Amino acid sequence: MELNLTKPLVFFDLETTGINIATDRIVEISILKVFPNGNKESKTWLVNPEIEIPEHVVAVHGITNEKVVNEPTFKELASTINEMIADADLAGFNSNRFDIPLLAEELLRAGIDFDMDNKKAIDVQVIFHKKEQRTLSAGYKFYCGKDLEDAHSAEADTMATYEILKAQLDKYDDIENSVDSLSEYSAHTKRADFAGFILFDDEKQEIFSFGKYKGRRVVDVLKENPGYNSWIQQADFPLYTKKVLRLIKERMSVAKNPTDNMSDEEKLKALQQKFNLR
Repeated sequence: MELNLTKPLVFFDLETTGINIATDRIVEISILKVFPNGNKESKTWLVNPEIEIPEHVVAVHGITNEKVVNEPTFKELASTINEMIADADLAGFNSNRFDIPLLAEELLRAGIDFDMDNKKAIDVQVIFHKKEQRTLSAGYKFYCGKDLEDAHSAEADTMATYEILKAQLDKYDDIENSVDSLSEYSAHTKRADFAGFILFDDEKQEIFSFGKYKGRRVVDVLKENPGYNSWIQQADFPLYTKKVLRLIKERMSVAKNPTDNMSDEEKLKALQQKFNLR
């Protein structure tokens, strides 16, 4: 089944120096952009991470330090990558918890203010796990009847993910062929940030998911302990988590001090639209 798209959908996969979203770096990125008319555009880059790739990670994806030493850095590629994904929704395999958060960190580190405004995210792994409980290679075999050659190659994994999603739509009649439906079905717990340090409660208010303020609303904590935000901004948290907290602080400030040219309600609405990460 071909995808029912109203805007481009970018499938992508990352190979990295490790699995720490805040500190690890991309060493390979592959993008497959699928357009509503069925046309496709693809690109794969090796990336110099500017830090050492540990031997145990090289053993997984085969990308050595020597292989990437003369490749462009992510900062050099950032504008091109951002332009390629700017008008598109995003899809991947375990992308909600890993690829999108790490890509966001790299873009923010390169000075590009990435967010998910007006974007949907489809995680093909979540659909797979909800239906069959398997890995990417097993999923490729299960849905497409093929063996996944060159597993842990970003390009091979990206193409396999695209084919799996189409096969899933053929197999499951209860999954609607639309980005909105697929994004909703493949979503994890509603998060305000990618890493899951800030979640939404039942009333769609941001809450902390960790530490001594776990389960408490962010706005209440920041009113009670303004220094908590400063601590997070200076600590080793993901850049996107820090950005979310800055936006909440900005929203709180606007609510307290509305401008002369815009009503409190109007300003809050504008900020909420900007801050809509769901």
